[in-house]
Amino acid sequence: MKIVRLYTGADNESHFEDVEVELKSVKHMMASALEPAHGIMFRTAPADHYSTYHSAPNRQYVITLSGAVEIETGDGTIRHFGPGDVMLAEDTTGHGHITRVVGGQPRHYVFIPLK
Repeated sequence: MKIVRLYTGADNESHFEDVEVELKSVKHMMASALEPAHGIMFRTAPADHYSTYHSAPNRQYVITLSGAVEIETGDGTIRHFGPGDVMLAEDTTGHGHITRVVGGQPRHYVFIPLK
């Protein structure tokens, strides 16, 4: 399963990396290793939501349930995330990233802070 990792590089800027989550066969299906988490938070951002440069408050998975968002890094790279997309936000230091809801609809998403 592919997800996107957002991390802080040696240049103090946020960068994207496509990563493969390892899945193993478990009772007629595939599953990843269990990761310890602090909880789960459901959020809704309005259709016109925009956040200027900010860092992730902690390592966390961000899963878009509906709507869409663009995340922009300091070098101008933009990634689009829609329903079902998973991002591992690890850019807890540095310049951070911009978040912009797109598509004219609110974005419903989940934060899962990791231990």
